[in-house]
Amino acid sequence: MPKGEYLQYGGQAVIEGVMMRSPKYFAIACRAPDGRIVVHSEPVTKTWVGRQRWLKLPFMRGTFALLDAMALGVRALNFAAQVQLQDEQKADDGNGEPPAAAESDGEPLRSDVGSEILHARGDEGGSSLMKAGVAGAMIAGLAIGVFLFVMLPVWVSQPIRNLGGSLIGTNIAEGIIKACIFLGYIALIGQMKEVREIFKYHGAEHKAINAMEAGQDLTLENARAQTRLHPRCGTSFAIIVLILSIIVFTFLPREYGMSTTFLDTIVRIGLKLVVVPLIAGVSYEAIRIAGKFRSQAWVKWAFAPGLATQYLTTREPRDDQVEVALVALRTVLQREEEGERAGAEETRESAEPEERTPTH
Repeated sequence: MPKGEYLQYGGQAVIEGVMMRSPKYFAIACRAPDGRIVVHSEPVTKTWVGRQRWLKLPFMRGTFALLDAMALGVRALNFAAQVQLQDEQKADDGNGEPPAAAESDGEPLRSDVGSEILHARGDEGGSSLMKAGVAGAMIAGLAIGVFLFVMLPVWVSQPIRNLGGSLIGTNIAEGIIKACIFLGYIALIGQMKEVREIFKYHGAEHKAINAMEAGQDLTLENARAQTRLHPRCGTSFAIIVLILSIIVFTFLPREYGMSTTFLDTIVRIGLKLVVVPLIAGVSYEAIRIAGKFRSQAWVKWAFAPGLATQYLTTREPRDDQVEVALVALRTVLQREEEGERAGAEETRESAEPEERTPTH
């Protein structure tokens, strides 16, 4: 695989599993309560953003890549939750199969360390109800994010300005408050047992990707030896957005000639919402550069804050968690290979001259 193509591979952790994404496909692998690994995959083009070519342009793709990742993430979490309901289904109706899971023909498929693998079947792209749920979850997530990291820091820091604080000093205080909310939120949820398990799968996802990018075979031994940190992680992206926003918003006015301080604050929040997508676009391109030149010393220094924060958002995974991440990654790699073969076959067939009935 050409080195540049690695930039198009990534993933995220879900409940008892990992979602991996390749240029054209994504796959979700989850550990069911009975120990089996349940896998579902489908084309990325099923997503709305995946069908919009113009959204893949530099500096445009950052914000929309984030939205697309959120949409896939919610769908992956929905699938993972269904898999974990297996025991409840078994108790209710005696059926121990995860929802929409299909056994393989003949001998069951197994990972390289022996876990049985089930491939889920069902409606690719999801039902209308699921799509509505994904949209609702995305809107709720965005609303919470806007409140915590845009509105709340502005309101909390405004009294400093009201008491005579300088513009730059007040804005720097706002940035510090935002950083504290972000890091405090991560540290707080990291105390929950369920979230710690997701953070372990996050580390497993990084180990699998790191093994692939190192050109190694995707075995448990090779992945286990990798670091749980990765420069293209969403955590690093969030930290870059945070740092750039603090720098940019330090010089953003707080007074706009409105009749009340409250209205001035509303205008400031509105301007920040307009600027944030631009910052996200720049941050996304920076992350791609970090992935491309990850072995360079300057990258490790420049992106050190994001890598350091990953010690909060990842944990050292167990072998069974790394195994799940490897299954998800192998699945998208396999589907990419199958897609390339199918495309080559179609090209070959279209290039062959049609058989004609001889005329005399």
